[in-house]
Amino acid sequence: MRGVVWLDKAVKNGSSDEDRLLPPVKISGDTSKLKYKNPKGHRSAIRISRIVSETLRLGFEDVRWFVMGDDDTFFVPENLVRVLSKYDHNQLYYIGSSSESHLQNINFSYGMAYGGGGFAISYPLAKALAKMQDRCIQRYPGLYGSDDRIHACMAEMGVPLTKEPGFHQYDVYGSLLGLLSAHPVAPLISIHHLDVVEPIFPNVNRVQALQRLKVPINLDSAAIMQQSVCYDKTRSWTVSVSWGYAVQIYRGIFSVRELEMPARTFLNWHKRADYTGFSFNTRPVAKHACQRPFVFYLSNALYNKNTNQTASEYAQHRIPRSECNWKMADPSRIEKVHVYKKLDPHLWDKVTYVIILAGRIEDNSYTFGNWCKLCGQAPRRNCCRVLQTKKKGTMVVDVRVCGEEDVIELR
Repeated sequence: MRGVVWLDKAVKNGSSDEDRLLPPVKISGDTSKLKYKNPKGHRSAIRISRIVSETLRLGFEDVRWFVMGDDDTFFVPENLVRVLSKYDHNQLYYIGSSSESHLQNINFSYGMAYGGGGFAISYPLAKALAKMQDRCIQRYPGLYGSDDRIHACMAEMGVPLTKEPGFHQYDVYGSLLGLLSAHPVAPLISIHHLDVVEPIFPNVNRVQALQRLKVPINLDSAAIMQQSVCYDKTRSWTVSVSWGYAVQIYRGIFSVRELEMPARTFLNWHKRADYTGFSFNTRPVAKHACQRPFVFYLSNALYNKNTNQTASEYAQHRIPRSECNWKMADPSRIEKVHVYKKLDPHLWDKVTYVIILAGRIEDNSYTFGNWCKLCGQAPRRNCCRVLQTKKKGTMVVDVRVCGEEDVIELR
């Protein structure tokens, strides 16, 4: 994997060893002859939209994909590779995702990949784009940004967006807890707008939060943010684990159908608490004191090579709470949650094999083979169970791959 940072003008380069490990800096070409007429935008959008084409012209060898992101986009490279490996890079692919904001998608397009969340263009598509892009850009002077210009050119070439839910534009404000703790059953590829939302871990700054997140990513990137739900039957609690990020304990029994919907800990892009402004299902944050979850954020994670198992620890984030009058066990007495999980680096692997079909058309027999890149392991969330422990103030949870007949239910 190689990278390039594109700027509009030169900056002073450092000379330390650390600087030499960073991607090279390149200066974008002159776009002054290309038309831009949107009164609300900035013509730098033209420069940014041409970055894929300019990177292609650098002549890197053995390139399969060009991946674009903003200066505030956080990528999980291992998961990016996992997702792109599903697709034939010799074909024309435009891969990404849309916005979380319904209005943003209406204003731009549900069929457009948002650059902040990142998108990928296969090598042959990048070659085709480079040949026609400047002509294409001239036909759309009224567009606002770079993403819609790329999308316009994709439309002219007849290439639709292939959506992957792990690319996250995150056109929201506030806390990402609701979104990240109910991540889709898909690899986490990117997080955007980290300079806009609150730090993903409390009581630290944004950089420190990402440094903490890198710990579990380095151990088991395939599992990061994957949600599993189980029940503590003895205490009538519901436990939701977002591996490598947070554990939430609820008083009472909540269905998986409810918990897989993100709680609205965030506002939409127009800073309104309006659930109709999102392009996906959400649920309200509970108002009843007894129904609000107790949140435990990741504090540490380790790997035991003898057992091929990760051990992650989550500490309770204590906040002021209204008194709950339910006569049942109180999760506030839990200080830490320990989660054990076996490594599963092949969680998202797809098996490539040949399907041989045979048939008869008007007395002519035929057989043919079809390379199936997306066949094989179907997506499924992990299962978990609460284990018995004698440690006071501690809950222990085991996360594992679900068995064929496993059902997430209270029995």
